[in-house]
Amino acid sequence: MKPQSETAREPIVAVVDDDPAVCNALKFSLELEGFAVRIYRSAAEFLAAGCFRECGCLVIDQRMPEMTGIELIAHLRERKVATPAILIVSHLNAALSARAANAHVPIVEKPLLSNALVEKIREVCECR
Repeated sequence: MKPQSETAREPIVAVVDDDPAVCNALKFSLELEGFAVRIYRSAAEFLAAGCFRECGCLVIDQRMPEMTGIELIAHLRERKVATPAILIVSHLNAALSARAANAHVPIVEKPLLSNALVEKIREVCECR
């Protein structure tokens, strides 16, 4: 086994979701996978923290009050933030799917029962 300092570190994952239960579950499961996780309860809280450039991946819920996930991603792209983002959705529709595809943002559907989210995080961060 390699010493901690020699092992590759997983990227910091920022989770933006207004549901505390989802945040806690994602934090727990992603930390078990070796990721460092930061939780934000709204798009405004995430933007106010201003730390999006130090994150390796953003996991953003689509349905949030005040600003949807795809709107948050569009706002970040306007500010030239290229951090990979993954949109998590409960109810996918063609319009949202098309908008996410145009923004090159993968979608993972809820419920998050399999390893789909972890695999997608590793894929967008290119860390296997």
